[in-house]
Amino acid sequence: MFVLAGFDVIKPDPGLMFWTTLIFCLFWFIVGKYGFRPIANALKKREDDIQSALDEAKRAREEMANMQAENENLLAQAREERALMIKEAKDTKNDIINEAKDKAKEEAQKIASSAMVEIENQKKAAMVDVKNKVGVMALDIAEKVLKKELKGNSEQEAFVNSLVEDIKLN
Repeated sequence: MFVLAGFDVIKPDPGLMFWTTLIFCLFWFIVGKYGFRPIANALKKREDDIQSALDEAKRAREEMANMQAENENLLAQAREERALMIKEAKDTKNDIINEAKDKAKEEAQKIASSAMVEIENQKKAAMVDVKNKVGVMALDIAEKVLKKELKGNSEQEAFVNSLVEDIKLN
């Protein structure tokens, strides 16, 4: 009987069950009001904070994507402007080179025509000089011939021959 006497605790007693249920319900009400509600509010606040952080991160990602697209557009515009500037610089360079070539050709033509005119002038001057010298020589010969003519025929021929030889040497 000793063995059965120790198991009275396991047998349910209605008064004990009533008081246990009443204390449990009172405890549940107090813990629910002062414990579960603040915990639930804290969990709700934490959930809201996490959701707002996720929303903020999503907005930041969208803003970064927009900024990246804007940066790519700016880079594309900068590349286009650079290409345009390079093209304009090349065109300007080619225009300057062509203009310089044209001016050089014109200047060369002017110099050539000026040289041709100068050569022609010098040629004419040389011809005039030669004609003058030939005229002077002819006058000298005529003068000497006339002086000798007064002396005799054989002497005139010898004199003319000596003058011709003299002219050939000069």
